[in-house]
Amino acid sequence: MTPAAATLDVIIVDDELAGRRTLRECCAREPDLTVIGEYGDSRAALEAIRARPPDLLFLDIQMDSLDGVSLARALDPGTLPLIVFVTAYDQYALDAFDISAVDYLLKPFDDERFRRTVERVRRRQEAESALQRHEALETVLARLERGLAGPDVRARVLAESGSRMHMLDVTRIEAAEADRNYVRFTVGRDTFQARSTLQQAEKTLQSQPMLRISRSCLVNINHVREVSRTPRGDFILVLAGGATVTSSEGFRDAVRQHLDRLKVRAG
Repeated sequence: MTPAAATLDVIIVDDELAGRRTLRECCAREPDLTVIGEYGDSRAALEAIRARPPDLLFLDIQMDSLDGVSLARALDPGTLPLIVFVTAYDQYALDAFDISAVDYLLKPFDDERFRRTVERVRRRQEAESALQRHEALETVLARLERGLAGPDVRARVLAESGSRMHMLDVTRIEAAEADRNYVRFTVGRDTFQARSTLQQAEKTLQSQPMLRISRSCLVNINHVREVSRTPRGDFILVLAGGATVTSSEGFRDAVRQHLDRLKVRAG
């Protein structure tokens, strides 16, 4: 009789609720994966991992309080889990992981990509020593740190237009607007939508100079071409592709202050 595969205890660390939910649901479909914790706060996650090291850690790279690279560096090499980095930044994946045994998932991923990654993890668990695991991690962390500091890292957003999915470079996104359960992205004269919240979109677009002009709209200042005012004092912003967006009363002062900082003043 073939012995049953060992169960792997899993911890999920991602500051986006949707990201944690996707990973949890994928893990639930694998009989040998048991999620023992999931955390949106990376510092709380670090404490939990130190208290009860898992066998497998799904770790988002970009988080607010403590990024995934810093968290991984803080782990005890003697109890180092198998790590799968999760990222929306394809430049990280291409530059850092191609030369390393450490695994990654590039958001958004499907069930098949998740299963292939977990299968690699199972093989690594059987074949790697703790020293080999630590050496592979050190290699990828060094490359990730260079990527985090580099100017050419660009996030991508997967969004839909018509019946087709498009991978959008965030530097080209002119505006993001909430539309019920979706976010609508403006790129030139085109619009795309993704099932998300504006808060999640704002995190993905954090490398860009995004200005919130209302509760439901973010504007990339790099693409603002004209600014005017309505009779009541709200701001009308004309974007590079010709679209116009208007600030709301509640954000009027914040928009004015931001625009004032961009003015050239005589010395």
